[in-house]
Amino acid sequence: MRARDLAVPLPTIAVDAPVLEAARVLAGQNLPGLIVVDGRGRPVTVLAGTQVLRLVIPGYCREDPTLARMIDEPSADLFLRGAEGRTVADLLPKEHPEPPVVEPQATVLEVAAVMAQKRTPLVAVAEPNGPMIGGITLDALLDRMLAR
Repeated sequence: MRARDLAVPLPTIAVDAPVLEAARVLAGQNLPGLIVVDGRGRPVTVLAGTQVLRLVIPGYCREDPTLARMIDEPSADLFLRGAEGRTVADLLPKEHPEPPVVEPQATVLEVAAVMAQKRTPLVAVAEPNGPMIGGITLDALLDRMLAR
């Protein structure tokens, strides 16, 4: 089986999209992350859901999660407001590493190796310098690898 056979259409997000839009897509589609694309639809990087959380959770709670227990639920629900006006670009490192992309003819083992190397639960499938054909999630990859 090749990457093109596992690839499915996945929602993507533009670098200049609002963080709250990214959070809504992640939650609405139950995805582990989103593939960030440039203006021509080419993959730039993967935005993991945990990166969105890092932006909206106060630093003192990230450093010491037990402090979060001191905040009541109504106040905790307001933390997402801290992301208003922020874009996906605010979550990305200044220097983007090579995006987790595999070519359509990549094998299942190649896809797994890229996921492991890049530490990402999601890879894009695209021809070199071409638009994204689709994506493969870790869940779909493991389902395929464990199928008998």
